[in-house]
Amino acid sequence: MRSITILAAFAVASLVASPVVHAQSTTTTTTTVKTDTNAIWQKIKGSWNTAKGAVKEQWGKLTDDDLMEIQGRRDQLVGKIQMRYGISQEQAEAQVSGWEHKYKSM
Repeated sequence: MRSITILAAFAVASLVASPVVHAQSTTTTTTTVKTDTNAIWQKIKGSWNTAKGAVKEQWGKLTDDDLMEIQGRRDQLVGKIQMRYGISQEQAEAQVSGWEHKYKSM
């Protein structure tokens, strides 16, 4: 009888501990992604004249005025893509995220 009580207590302790570990790994992953994104955009801002050629190649509807206004700011790029292509913010975010990944490997 005592072994069943110990086994039940161990099972409850295991269930309680699991979500805490999962929550920590999600936070770490989110932080790492944000850090990577920030590092990429710092690089893009620093070399905007070079990067805007790649942006123009990817999104040909963006004008030179748009690119001058964006000046390497991610939120501005997302907004201009959304406006020029008539897509949702989520779609524009997804496009920029894919472009970031491609640009990072350049």
